[in-house]
Parts: sequence; C-alpha cells; structure tokens
Amino acid sequence: MQLTRKHEEYWRKNLRITSILLGIWFFVTFVVGYFARDLSFNFFGWPFSFWVGAQGALIVYVAIIWYYARYMNRLDQEHDVAEEE
Repeated sequence: MQLTRKHEEYWRKNLRITSILLGIWFFVTFVVGYFARDLSFNFFGWPFSFWVGAQGALIVYVAIIWYYARYMNRLDQEHDVAEEE
C-alpha cells in the first residue's frame, strides 16, 4: 500500500512528538536521577534527591502521558482519523 502525503505527514508528526517525549522521559529518568544526589538542597522541606525519586519523576510521567493523549487526539482530528465517540 502506498502512503499518501497526508499519511506521511501524520506519521512524521507522530514520530516527532514521540521522540521529543521519549527524550524528556530519558532526561528525567536517567540524567536527573543520576545527578540528584549532587543537588543537595531542600525542596518543599525534603531533600531534592528524595523528591525527584519519590514524586517529581512521577509527576513528569503523568504530564507526558496527558500531553501525548491530548496531542494525538488533536492530530487524529486534523487528519480525519479520529475515533467516533
């Protein structure tokens, strides 16, 4: 099956947002987590390293999921492939 220009644009945008969000996930999970011990200051009364591990990363993960779902719903509607409710 030959992909039309509209399909190619849809998948290009999909791959782009997926790559960006995976980059954010990687940064929060590995980079910030790795250097969190070196960031020794209090954040809302807790050591920053504890906060990143216990709460901060989870908040970012939920935000990533929320943003991806919202973005893909809009992209689906823009390209007329949205599911009917």
